[in-house]
Amino acid sequence: MPDDKILLERDGVRLALDGTGTVATVTLCNPAKRNAQSPALWGALTEAGRMLPGQVRVAVLRAEGPSFSAGLDRQAFTPEGFDGGPSFLELGRGSAAELDVIIAGYQQAFTWWRRTDLITVAAVQGHAIGAGFQLALACDLRVCADDVQFAMRETSLGLVPDLTGTKPLAELVGYGRALEICVTGRYVHAEEAARTGLANLVVPAVELDAAVGDLTAALLAPPRDAVNETKALLRTALAHTEADQFAAERAAQARRLRSLTGADD
Repeated sequence: MPDDKILLERDGVRLALDGTGTVATVTLCNPAKRNAQSPALWGALTEAGRMLPGQVRVAVLRAEGPSFSAGLDRQAFTPEGFDGGPSFLELGRGSAAELDVIIAGYQQAFTWWRRTDLITVAAVQGHAIGAGFQLALACDLRVCADDVQFAMRETSLGLVPDLTGTKPLAELVGYGRALEICVTGRYVHAEEAARTGLANLVVPAVELDAAVGDLTAALLAPPRDAVNETKALLRTALAHTEADQFAAERAAQARRLRSLTGADD
């Protein structure tokens, strides 16, 4: 949109605010490499999360080109690695403690999308492989084009999905299907994504931007505090016991009622 304000553009990531300041769009903008991911891109994604102004209510993740993200840039597995950083071959020679710190840093690019003060929407087209699949899973909601192809390929490379994708995948599709998807590395196409809950909505590719725009408008319609409280409740629902979740609901509703009646003023 012409009135978007660009806040960040580096390492294959662009962060822009719409004219109202309530919607942020994070764009993977290296279509020549099918938005392949690297530590530099993860650093830029982490920075985008830190830069979000407080008034942002919805963050949309999208990608330029025919593919959402082809996953990890295979340059990671060359002896040279990336400019300014070690190759994964080099990382593998480090201690477990060193690797834990490094991978935790990479994961920050994927964790901020779950914040309870905003709702995040991934607009996914074409291939979303490995790290690309996990980045889509990091968002609260996924609107997918009918050409979408999800796949988790880490296991076939002798690795595991380590960019925070295992928990949301298992929660969405169940343990058995998640295990099968990860171990076989097969493609999950649009129909299955919609049927299993990976996709909230599947639309023709030409309608993807419009569908995300409509969903964003609907997400902005209710009062922000009520939305944030509801997201927080749903984020804990599966982990809580019934008693704990019911107590959390009571506490959240009490906060809302006191706010609506001005009792907290």
